[in-house]
Amino acid sequence: MHPLHDIVVPSSIEDFVPVVIEIPKGSKLKYEIDKATGMLMLDRVLYSSVHYPANYGFIPQSHADDGDPLDVLVLMQEPVVPLTIVRARAIGGLRMRDDKGGDDKIIAVAVDDPAFNHYTDARQLPPHLVVELDRFFRDYKILEGKTSEVDRPYDRAEALKIMQAALDAYRGKSAWKKG
Repeated sequence: MHPLHDIVVPSSIEDFVPVVIEIPKGSKLKYEIDKATGMLMLDRVLYSSVHYPANYGFIPQSHADDGDPLDVLVLMQEPVVPLTIVRARAIGGLRMRDDKGGDDKIIAVAVDDPAFNHYTDARQLPPHLVVELDRFFRDYKILEGKTSEVDRPYDRAEALKIMQAALDAYRGKSAWKKG
């Protein structure tokens, strides 16, 4: 099974989507799924003295503006083993720009974690948590000599539009077929 191509995303994305976790909360290791093999590859160890503030992964069968699957930060209590599928509900997002161009980060909550599943919009999150997410993406590439710009967080409605666009883009991308 290929984690990008073979995991089914429900036709309605309102309640939840499957998110394949690449990087556990608290890690400094930047893993990425290899699109050809489906294997998890170490891209780099973060240069800066920061760690991922949430479990980080992607929505299967999606294609974002940066050429990769759509990124998702899944808020929950515990770090998750890489390649675990988590049922996550979008509550908002962060729009970024880096050396590859536009790079949205969907903010979601694990629907199976009672400490977070009551959040329905990013505006409900503790303000300091939102600042931590924003600060992480402003800082994590600085010591690599790269920049990343982060816009203000957006709401659930915008996140759902971006997710649907990424799912539609995948369906139109014949080069992403397995093999």
